[in-house]
Amino acid sequence: MSKKYKVGIVGIGAVGTEMVKVLRQRKFPCDEIRIMARTAREEEIAGEVFSVVETTPEAFDGLDFAFFAGTEGSKGASQQFGWQAVERGVIVIDNGDDFRMDPRVPLVVPEINPEALKNHQGFISNPNCSTIIALMAVGPLHRAAGLRRMVAATYQAVSGTGRNAILELEQQLNDYAAGKPLSHEAYPHQILLNVLPQIGGLKADMPGYTSEEAKMLFETRKILGDDRIKVSTTCVRVPVLNGHSEALFLEFERPLSVADARRILGSAKGVQVVDDTAKAVYPMPVTVSGTDDCLVGRIRQDNSTENGLCLFVSGDNIRKGAALNAVQIAEALI
Repeated sequence: MSKKYKVGIVGIGAVGTEMVKVLRQRKFPCDEIRIMARTAREEEIAGEVFSVVETTPEAFDGLDFAFFAGTEGSKGASQQFGWQAVERGVIVIDNGDDFRMDPRVPLVVPEINPEALKNHQGFISNPNCSTIIALMAVGPLHRAAGLRRMVAATYQAVSGTGRNAILELEQQLNDYAAGKPLSHEAYPHQILLNVLPQIGGLKADMPGYTSEEAKMLFETRKILGDDRIKVSTTCVRVPVLNGHSEALFLEFERPLSVADARRILGSAKGVQVVDDTAKAVYPMPVTVSGTDDCLVGRIRQDNSTENGLCLFVSGDNIRKGAALNAVQIAEALI
C-alpha cells in the first residue's frame, strides 16, 4: 500500500511489545510507531530503540490508530484516554475489557465477524484472549450448524497475567530445582506444579462465576450475534509460560458430523486442524506459542447430547489472543 499510517501503542508490557513485533513482521504500512507509557524513557524492543513518551491527551495528536495494549484485566489507560483519542481523530483498538460490552463499541475477531466494523464510532475492542481462541474454531462451525450451547474448560498460561507472572513461574522453577522454598506474589498460591481454578474476581450478578468466565458468555454472544447461546466455563490457570488451551463441548441446532467439522475447520482462516490422537498429534501450548494460527484437534462426537461435538483448541494468547488480533482489525479497516 502506498499510504502510510501513524500508529500509537499505549503500554509496553507483554502485549505492547508483541504489537511492535507484529506490526514489523506483517509490514503494516506505518511511518511512525509512537509508544506511550506512564513515564517517558527509552526502550529497546526486538532490537529497535523507541523513545517512549508520557501518555497524555496531546500525545495522540496526529495518529491514525492507537492500540491500547493493557494486559487482560488491567484498568485505567483506555478509560482515561480512549475516547479523548477518538475525539482527536484517532481510531482506538483496545485490548482491555472496559468497553467490550458497550453498545457503541464493536467487539471483533476479523476472521469471525468483520462486518461489525462497518458502523464503528472510532473505538473498537479486542475480545478476551480465551474468547478469541475458542471462537476461531467455534465461529466457522456456528455458521454451518448454529451453536446452541458451549461448555468450556480453559487451561490458561501465566503470560495472560503479564510479565510479573512469567518471571514468577520461572523463579519458582529455579527455586524448586535448587531445593529452595517457593514464594508467590502474582497469584494467591504457587503456580508451579499446581493449577488454580480461578481467573478474575467473583461476579456478584453470577454467583460462583469469575469475571473471566463471564466474559466467555457475554463476548461469545456479542461476537456471534445471538443472545440465545448458552455458555458455561471454568477458567483455570496452569503452569505454562505461554499459550492457552481449551476443551470445548458444543451443542448445535443441526447435526454436524466429525468429517464435516474437519472439512469446515480445515478451510477456516487462521485455523489449523492438528488431529491424530493415535499418533499423539493434537494441539498443545508448546507448539502454538509464537505462531499466528489456532490449532484444533481431538474432534469427536459428544454422545451425551444431541448434535454434540467435542474439540480441543490451543492458541498463543499474547499473539492471536491480543496483539495480532488488534493489528488484524486495523488491517481490515484500511
